[in-house]
Amino acid sequence: MTASFLQQDYLEISNLTVDFDGFKAVHDVDLTFQQGRLHFLIGPNGAGKTTLVDALTGLVQGTGRAEFRSRDLLGMKSHKIVRLGIGRTFQTATVFEQLSVLQNLDIAAGMHRGPARLLLARGKVPERVEEALETIGLTALAHRPAGILAHGQKQWLEVGMLLVQDAKVMFLDETVAGMSSEERDETGELLRRNDGERTSVIIEHDMDFMRRWADYVTVMHAGTVLAQGTVAEIQADPKVQSVYLGTVAAVTADV
Repeated sequence: MTASFLQQDYLEISNLTVDFDGFKAVHDVDLTFQQGRLHFLIGPNGAGKTTLVDALTGLVQGTGRAEFRSRDLLGMKSHKIVRLGIGRTFQTATVFEQLSVLQNLDIAAGMHRGPARLLLARGKVPERVEEALETIGLTALAHRPAGILAHGQKQWLEVGMLLVQDAKVMFLDETVAGMSSEERDETGELLRRNDGERTSVIIEHDMDFMRRWADYVTVMHAGTVLAQGTVAEIQADPKVQSVYLGTVAAVTADV
């Protein structure tokens, strides 16, 4: 993998601030999301995690700079950010429940086609869609309505929808919330299968999931970056310990 290829797929954030009528929900954040990492973004409610992602995906206005493939995301519309290779999920799965799993993936892939070719208007399922079905483990349910899927399966379908869009950076908002232990493990394995060529940024409150799967962790507090590093480094960081009740045990249990 060449240095130039790596560089183009870094997402580098400098001095990012999101101001809501004088309240700085995100303040002067410097952060780099590197290709191939499972990068966890953690912190208490109100820390600015989701607002940060909202700014990077065009949902709120931010100042500073967020550079990906030589483009500043902060000056772009949401649909152009998607086409550049940035995708996201939300805390509640947003799938078309009356349509099949296959049709949901095909619609997501439609950003590469005109509207007349949506909903499998072609005679063959695109290879990209077939590969995504296999990756997310839903091939056997391809023709079933998305509405009948279990909670975890809907989250996997959303990840599949990002894969068919060829998202190189995927922001996943509390993907494992409400999942069983088995579903969480399968989700971690799914993300790990895709971590070579993509960057997954996971906003998460499940610390067991974070400890098992994170390559790198950023802790946010009061709109700023409090600490960054490996799981071990974060758990040992005095600043993190101070914010989270002053003990290593509290950090490992409640961050």
